[in-house]
Amino acid sequence: MRATQSLRAISRLSAMVLLAGCYTGLGLGASSVGDGGEADGPGGTADGGDGGTTDGPGELLPEEFGRVATSGLRRLSVREYEDTVRDLLTDPEIAAAQQLPPDPLSPFDNDYRHQIASSGLIDATEFLATRAADALAGDTARRDAIVGCQPSGPDDEACMRSFLSRFGRRVFRRPLTDDELDEYLHGSTGADGVLSHAIAANDFYVGVDTLVRSLLQDPQFLYRVEVGTPVPGQPGVFELSQFELATRMSYFLWGSTPDDKLLDRAEAGELDSPAAVRAAAEEMLADPRAIARAARFHALWLGYAALPHSAELNAAMQTEADAVLARVLFEERLPWMEVFRFEETFVSDMLAELYGLPKPGSSEPTWVEYGDSGRRGLLSQGSFLSIGAKANDTNAVRRGKFITERLMCKFVPPPPPDVNTDEPINEEGAICKPDVLAVHRQGGCASCHAMMDPIGLGLENYDQLGRFRELEPDNPDTPDDESQCTIPGDGEIVNLGAFRGPAELADLLLEKGGLSECAVAQAFSFVSGHSILPTGEVNGFDEFDGAFVEAMLVAVGDGELRFDELVLEIVSDKAFRFRREEEV
Repeated sequence: MRATQSLRAISRLSAMVLLAGCYTGLGLGASSVGDGGEADGPGGTADGGDGGTTDGPGELLPEEFGRVATSGLRRLSVREYEDTVRDLLTDPEIAAAQQLPPDPLSPFDNDYRHQIASSGLIDATEFLATRAADALAGDTARRDAIVGCQPSGPDDEACMRSFLSRFGRRVFRRPLTDDELDEYLHGSTGADGVLSHAIAANDFYVGVDTLVRSLLQDPQFLYRVEVGTPVPGQPGVFELSQFELATRMSYFLWGSTPDDKLLDRAEAGELDSPAAVRAAAEEMLADPRAIARAARFHALWLGYAALPHSAELNAAMQTEADAVLARVLFEERLPWMEVFRFEETFVSDMLAELYGLPKPGSSEPTWVEYGDSGRRGLLSQGSFLSIGAKANDTNAVRRGKFITERLMCKFVPPPPPDVNTDEPINEEGAICKPDVLAVHRQGGCASCHAMMDPIGLGLENYDQLGRFRELEPDNPDTPDDESQCTIPGDGEIVNLGAFRGPAELADLLLEKGGLSECAVAQAFSFVSGHSILPTGEVNGFDEFDGAFVEAMLVAVGDGELRFDELVLEIVSDKAFRFRREEEV
C-alpha cells in the first residue's frame, strides 16, 4: 500500500524540513493544503473585532503574528497519538508509549524542532497500526459501529467508499479528495486497492482492516499539516484553511483529532470569525478532554508528568494535582493563579500522613484543608516537590534552577565545560547544606548559583517526597553526620525578597516574580509547538512572541486571568489562524 512508501518518503522530507526551519508543501498533491484540495478554504480571510466585519489579512501588522507552527509540519506527540487513535477507534486499550520513540521535553512534548523522523518511528507506527486494526477486527460490534454501513458483499464499493469518506475525514482532519478515495479503493493500477484485497479474501472486512492499517500509517495522519496560503504583503506569513484551524484548535484544547461537529463547522465555513471560533472553543472546553489536556499542560510545565516514586504514590500525587486543577480552573472557574494559592488539597490517608495533614479516614482521596501547615497550592504538593530529587535527598540547586526557568522564565546558563556537576563538593569545615552550597557562590560559578541556590534552600524543609523535616538526612558518601544539621529553611529570590517554604514562594512569585507573564508564555509555547523562552542567544522573548504574550496579558487581565479566558483569547485572536515561517 502507498501508506508505508509515503511514510518512508516523509521521514526523509521531514528531516530536511526540521533542518531548514521552513516548509512549502508536502508534495503529495493539492490535498495537502487541507480542505478537499482547495488552496483557499471557506472563510479564507481573517475576521476582525466582533466577527461582524471582515478585515483583510494585509491589514494586520507583522508583529501581531507569533511564530506558531513555523514549519507547517508537526508530528503528533506520543500522548497525542494515543489519544487520537483512542478517539478514532473508540479503543480504550491503545498504548503507544512503549513502542514510539520518546518525545524530548523542552519542557513540552510537542516541540516540532525535536521531532526527528527515524526508522524506529516508521517501524513503531506500522506495529501500532497493525495492532489497532487487529483489535478492531476482533471486536465486531465496535468495528460495525465505525464502518457505519452493512456491506452487501466483499465488492460493495459504495459501503467501502462511505466508510473511507467518513473515517478518513477524521483521520486526515479534512475531507479526502476524489483522487485519494480512488487510490485507496482501487490502488494505482485500478486493481491493487483495498477492494481488491476484500474480493480476493471474499471478505469485505479484510478491506476495512487494510484501510485502517494504511490510514494509521499515512504521514497526513501522523503529522499535522498546517501549510496555509501566503498572505499578500506579509512575506513568510500564511493563513490556515478552516480545517487546519480546526485541527490547531482541537490539539490545543483536547490533544486529539477534531470531532465530526468541529469538522462540519470547518466544512461549512463557520470558523470564519473570532466570534465563531470562540463559540466553538467554549463548547470544546466543556468536554472532559479539555480538563485532561489542561492537566497535561500543567504536568509538563511544572515537571511532574513523570514521577520517580512507587506506582501507587505516583498515581496518588497525579490524582491530587489533577483534582486541584479541575476544581480551580473548570468547576469553580477561579483566577488561574489560584492553583498556587488554593487552601485545600485532594488526599487519601496515605498522602495526608505524608504531608502531616489530618487524615480523612479513607484510602480514597477527599478534600482536606491545609490549615496552618504552611502549605498552599500546587507548589506544596509532593508532585512538584519531587523535582530534582536524588535517591535519598533533595537537590537545592536543581530546584532553584527549575523555578528560575519554569516559573520566572529566566535563562540559566549551563556550567562551564570544565566543571563536573556530578562531583561532590568537598570544602573543609562545610558539613551542612547551606555551608556546602556557599562554595558554589565563588569564582566563575557565582553569578548563576547566587540566583538559584537561595531559592532551592527555601524549600529544604520539604524532602523529595514532600514531607516536612527539620533536619538534613545523613549523606552516606561523606564521613560527616549531616543528620545533626538543622535546616534553616530561609530562601530568597535575589532582588525580590525572602520566603520560607512553598506557600511563601508562590506568594512572592505571584506578587513580584512575573509568574503570570511566565505562565502565559508557557501556554503560548505549548500551543505554538516551540519554546519561546529565553535561551541565552535571545535575552527575553523575541519581538513576535513577546508581542503576542503581552497582548494576551492585556486581554485577560494579568494576575486575575482565568485559564479558560486565556484559552479563548488565544484561539479567537486573529493571529491564531496564521503561521509565521521561521527565519534561518
